[in-house]
Amino acid sequence: MKRLASGFTLIELIVAIAIFALVAMAANQVLQNVTTSAELSDTELSNLQDLQRAMLVMERDFQQIADRIPRVQGEENQLIINGGEYEFESDADGIGIVRSGWHNPQLMLPRSSLQNVVYRVQENQLQRLHTNYVDAVIGTEPRVRVLLQNIEDLQIDVLNSLGTDDDFEWSENIENTQLPAAIRITVISSDFGEITRVFQVSL
Repeated sequence: MKRLASGFTLIELIVAIAIFALVAMAANQVLQNVTTSAELSDTELSNLQDLQRAMLVMERDFQQIADRIPRVQGEENQLIINGGEYEFESDADGIGIVRSGWHNPQLMLPRSSLQNVVYRVQENQLQRLHTNYVDAVIGTEPRVRVLLQNIEDLQIDVLNSLGTDDDFEWSENIENTQLPAAIRITVISSDFGEITRVFQVSL
């Protein structure tokens, strides 16, 4: 009864405070780890969503390539598909096409359903460029959409025709006066590594 009436000693209080401090430090560390893991998970999920969105946009573009020769800066052109290394001010390969199926309900917008599209890499970004009109006049600035970040390289090959016994002969010469059988796009990303997609264009 006397010990209970006298309360805790100083040593007991110090030990109790130290224990509570250790528990608080441990709980704070666990909370920081959980917060960091959640942030990393959100970042990875966002990057994955960007990748899926970019692949969907590319699929729609390359599977709807139109057999249409566009003017280049207002000048006559003989190529349906333009491109090559460092073309369109790209830091790697670049490619320019005309795609159909650009949604224009009841032709209410002052443009057609064809769209001039360019893919290139600049400042480690996979960029998609387009203009409102296929035959843009000289000096027209395209609209730039960043599809992916942290891109190290962009490689483009075309399959002009099927070889014998289905022997695929891919060519690095992107420029073409007719629609190829397929286009192969290889994106090298520091986040996802090497990603290759093959888009069938014509048979």
